[in-house]
Amino acid sequence: MEPIYVTGHRNPDTDSIVSAMAYAALRNALGERAYVAARLGPVSDETQMVLDRFGFEPPQLLRDVRTQVRDLEYDTPPAIHRSVTVSRAWSVLKSDHGILAMPVTDDEGKLFGMLTPGDIAAYDMRSMDDPRAEKLPMCNLLSALEGHIIHQDGDAVYDTVSGDVVIALPQRQDSLVGLRPGAIVLVGDQPDMLKKAAQAGACCLIVCQAEVEEAVLEGLDKEVPVISTPCDVYRAARMIFQAAPVDRVCNTQDMVAFRLDDYIDDVREKMLESRFRCYPVLDEKGMVAGTVSRFHLIRPRRKKVVLVDHNERSQSVPGLDQADILEIIDHHRLADVQTGGPVFFRNEPVGSTATIVATMYQERGLMPPPKLAGLICAAIVSDTVLFKSPTCTQRDHVMAQRMARVAGISIEELGHDIFAASSVEEKPAQSLYLSDFKEFRIAGHAIGIGQVTCLDAQRVLRRLPELLQVMEAHRAASNSDMELFMITDVLKEGTELIVLGDEDIISQAFGVEIKDHHVFLPKVVSRKKQVVPMLSLLWG
Repeated sequence: MEPIYVTGHRNPDTDSIVSAMAYAALRNALGERAYVAARLGPVSDETQMVLDRFGFEPPQLLRDVRTQVRDLEYDTPPAIHRSVTVSRAWSVLKSDHGILAMPVTDDEGKLFGMLTPGDIAAYDMRSMDDPRAEKLPMCNLLSALEGHIIHQDGDAVYDTVSGDVVIALPQRQDSLVGLRPGAIVLVGDQPDMLKKAAQAGACCLIVCQAEVEEAVLEGLDKEVPVISTPCDVYRAARMIFQAAPVDRVCNTQDMVAFRLDDYIDDVREKMLESRFRCYPVLDEKGMVAGTVSRFHLIRPRRKKVVLVDHNERSQSVPGLDQADILEIIDHHRLADVQTGGPVFFRNEPVGSTATIVATMYQERGLMPPPKLAGLICAAIVSDTVLFKSPTCTQRDHVMAQRMARVAGISIEELGHDIFAASSVEEKPAQSLYLSDFKEFRIAGHAIGIGQVTCLDAQRVLRRLPELLQVMEAHRAASNSDMELFMITDVLKEGTELIVLGDEDIISQAFGVEIKDHHVFLPKVVSRKKQVVPMLSLLWG
């Protein structure tokens, strides 16, 4: 079953993570089971405290939803060991005409080489020019010939066989013409040729489709093995070369292999640089998982995602254009996410996405379990800044109270713990600035806005010089026009706003005077409801 990832925005806050978890749990509770909660960044101190309090683990980290090799309908042909005979490999290849190549593995099951019908054909043609077999394992030879040894020294062990392959034909000479000592000689129903070949120093005698009398065998040197095979002479001669292990035939040079986690953008580029018909696919342990060809890239399976708490590409998971967006559940302004077809879209003017998800539980006749209800309550409290945000609605109040009753908790106590959890004084300045950071494009202006919520904004403001340094570095790296950092004070019900960029814009938007790059904005606690709309209005 392919997973459907439910994910919030980058630099996730508590509402983003909890909404993803709660919605995935809702869909799975309805019997669909494929929904998986995910996050796009690290968990903040506040969110971790909430998760720990109610006994939840953070969702899995999702770095990218670009199509990977694991999303392709790649082939899974047999993978043969390097010691398997060429004849056996050929029988596997011809049993399925769809196999373009077959992986060859080493003793650990990892990739050793790739074998194609062309490799076997080329090897067969080379054997015509140089009819010599080198170090053929005796077990391989007997298997390829479907034969058995009928004459040998009882104490002798024949590990390998080497020599020129010679077919003995009836002739008048006392000795075989052109036969060098150490040859592998094939005979038919020819007792005299058998004796002559043994006397000439053959290393192995192969009797094809014939019985050999015991008296004839008694006259032969027992150190020379005699093999009986039901194959005719021509087939036996070819099967001797087919008894070679495939590690002598397969390609092991300049191989191009792909991993299951490789992205098809990178795979396509590498395929264009090479001319192989198919390529091996390896899993996380380096074991062979299958093979992939160019035609597999034509119609890949896309990852399926549900977006919660955002509908803006710059805030979403990388590679979103290669994924199938199934649903969007949000409480922000409509932005620029585009879909390939109609999707379920639910956008409501409430203070928290968790409020919408809790409503969907009710609409389906379900009540979240107590621990999950507590988690949802915490998300509503966090995103509405304990109901002080201008985005907060009566629905947020009612839903938070309902979830608190189910969880058996106090909203006031929970709110104090949430906003006291962020150890903003101890965090590095960069982590603090980017912990809840979003990028916006307003009338052609690129703006980055970070926000932290705490119980004492002045303690954070003491770090103004290092925060300005981080903001300047981020503005240079992202080429933005302005960087803002909102230090929202829950007790004062306002925000210390640090400004890096055109300060006159902020002065005009809020009617304030900025000193030393910062200003206090009373009653301003919402980025999306109070800061972004004012800038949008000013720039038209």
